[in-house]
Amino acid sequence: MDFEQLSERAVEWNLSRDRALRGFLGHPLVVRLGWPDDVIEQWLFDHAGHVAFHVDYGHINLNEITWTLERLDTSLLLEVRTGASEEGAIEDWAECHEHAVRIRATSGSPAHMGIREKWHKEGTWLRPPLLIERALVREGLAGLQLVEGRTRVGVLRGRYADKLFVADTHLAWVGRRNSTGFP
Repeated sequence: MDFEQLSERAVEWNLSRDRALRGFLGHPLVVRLGWPDDVIEQWLFDHAGHVAFHVDYGHINLNEITWTLERLDTSLLLEVRTGASEEGAIEDWAECHEHAVRIRATSGSPAHMGIREKWHKEGTWLRPPLLIERALVREGLAGLQLVEGRTRVGVLRGRYADKLFVADTHLAWVGRRNSTGFP
């Protein structure tokens, strides 16, 4: 199963976002993946029409990925890279990290409620970003690659560079190749 197939399904829904997401999460192709809802929403649903995602990840067999929620060290997140078509995005967000938090905090979106406080008090994000093994992108590559969460990781890097409080570890969804090719 590939990203292209699922993206077509995501954009077919001509409903409110919440109803469309519920329908997408219940689609047999999506259910068969066995992925956490948060991962499905961030990658497959929210980025269905995002061309850069198709360029960077469209070739990956989604059945080969198993997701776990992990605590990653800040040191790893300060070095992690994103897909080639989004190169520089993390650094751009790092440069304007205060603005990024401010516009989200004042957006009125329930998804961003408490973002400013979370960074100030806990030194981390509200929602775990998505990282995958780089070997899923191209055989022979090592380490992890950021799939979704460029703004979050950019804010982390900007706060770190400005010597603002950041936690030692951060929750993140990590996708690793499973041995069976099935979820």
